[in-house]
Amino acid sequence: MKTINNNLIKLTLLFALVFTGCNESVLLDEQNPNFITPDTFWKTENQFEAALATVYGALQYRSISGAELVQEFVLGDIGGTEPWYRPYAFRNLAFNDGIIHVVDKWEELYVGIFRANQVISNLEDIDEDIVSDEAKALMEGQARFLRAFFYFQLAHTYGGGMIHTDVAVSREDFNKPFSSIEEISNTMIIPDLEFAKDNLPQTWDGNDIGRATWGAATTMLGKVYLYNKEWNQAASLFKEVIDSDVYALTRDITDNFWHENEFNEESILEVNYSFDLNPGNSGFPVDDTPFQTGSESTTLSTEIGRLGVGGFNTVIPTYNLHEMMVYDEVDPDNSVNDDNLQSKRMFGSIAPIDGEGLWYGEPYGAVPGWGGGQSAYVKKHSNWYHLSAEPANGRGGINFRHIRYADVLLMYAEAIINDRGDYMTAMEYVDMVRSRAGVYTLQQYMDMNDGKFPQFHISKQIHGDHPLVIPSSETVLTHIQRVERALELCFEGHRWKDLVRWDIVKEVFDELNEDEIWRRANFDSISGPDQDFIIPGFARPDFAVAAKVYDPAQHNYFPIPSAEIQSNEIFND
Repeated sequence: MKTINNNLIKLTLLFALVFTGCNESVLLDEQNPNFITPDTFWKTENQFEAALATVYGALQYRSISGAELVQEFVLGDIGGTEPWYRPYAFRNLAFNDGIIHVVDKWEELYVGIFRANQVISNLEDIDEDIVSDEAKALMEGQARFLRAFFYFQLAHTYGGGMIHTDVAVSREDFNKPFSSIEEISNTMIIPDLEFAKDNLPQTWDGNDIGRATWGAATTMLGKVYLYNKEWNQAASLFKEVIDSDVYALTRDITDNFWHENEFNEESILEVNYSFDLNPGNSGFPVDDTPFQTGSESTTLSTEIGRLGVGGFNTVIPTYNLHEMMVYDEVDPDNSVNDDNLQSKRMFGSIAPIDGEGLWYGEPYGAVPGWGGGQSAYVKKHSNWYHLSAEPANGRGGINFRHIRYADVLLMYAEAIINDRGDYMTAMEYVDMVRSRAGVYTLQQYMDMNDGKFPQFHISKQIHGDHPLVIPSSETVLTHIQRVERALELCFEGHRWKDLVRWDIVKEVFDELNEDEIWRRANFDSISGPDQDFIIPGFARPDFAVAAKVYDPAQHNYFPIPSAEIQSNEIFND
């Protein structure tokens, strides 16, 4: 994947139509023989591969896999922020159709779709003596997978979008009606993923590692059906991935958050970034064009990283997430533990004031900044584990994992509960994920508590203990929704979409706002250093505004950017 991204061809609006001026001079009709046009390109397999590389390159955009995702990290129940940072508008559900991230993500996803359409359209007409049928199917499978991925992100971020199946030629081609999630899924995403599933390999070797695979297409297809509440189809597809024996949980969960051991056995869809390619360039340009050279690095670590060592800590874990991490109780007999007292996923995800080990080479409590209500900071995606400061110019090299095997196990557990009420089997898959984290499994809790397990999403600090419940379809599903996916997949881009598809946003916001109200009213009783869950200074009100203003019709999905509405003639008829 590093090779793919490093060789992106440098064209703006790749092979867009070239418009010439009026016929005022013969010289104006002269064509530069070195200028690349649609008529001079698409002649060799290498050119198709170069064009396909630009589709992969679109994955690196800041709003798709990079720093701008922090705006979405704070939308749900796991992330807060400070009033002076841009994500604050998203934490308070105050985003609109002109705010930067709403506009940029729309544009970046459509750049990816545009590039994929170019490859797919031109493959239709290529002769077999130029590109063999086998190579053609392989390239088309990758392009169609990527197009499906971009459309999935578009549909479930904006509640739909405009369907473009080909490269626009005329002005009318740009004026498309708004299509629903269902229409985009049925028209584009499902057919593309089915084709990709049938034509992509299970694995790639050498410099091709990181390309789209059968497993990525199968998982994405299962995810489409999961979101559409077609539980049986979703469960069947996830089980195919599980039974393929291609994937496994890494022994150490932190292998999925660091630049070491990338594209490991748990990786299903991973976007490559590099510390080393194009050294000296700022991390902010991520795409190769004639006017700027893509850095191939990410600034997400700068946004997430610690203030004072080159980062901005624009995202802060909510008290709910932090407290659940505290009570993610280590099983001392689990072999994955290395004498740690805190769980492996807490260690790899957040930095509390009493964290274990060192953070950017310093003890956690010795770091300045505690006292403003920040019970913890985010560690995932940052370079805390191997550097004393974030790299200059935002040059982070940690890959972004869109899909990993743990996600598949949890989605499968969710699907079989909803499909056939099989919560006992679901718990087995949940416990695979818990066991890898080095914490007690649900089954172990049941063995210790007369067949019951704790509801960790209910604050022990506030309610005195975690209520014990008997396993059932309802209680195990609630555990998956409120606890397991939040802990395992925090800050990986899933949480807001999860809460929306489960239709529990208001319930969650109201509960967490009530918790915060209690903490502010009773802060003196919970602020001592002897607490299991330490909040220095004061209790931060992450949900005071969101709980009050939340309206599913207005906030579940981003609005269509105002520029799109103004330029699309269909909206202005």
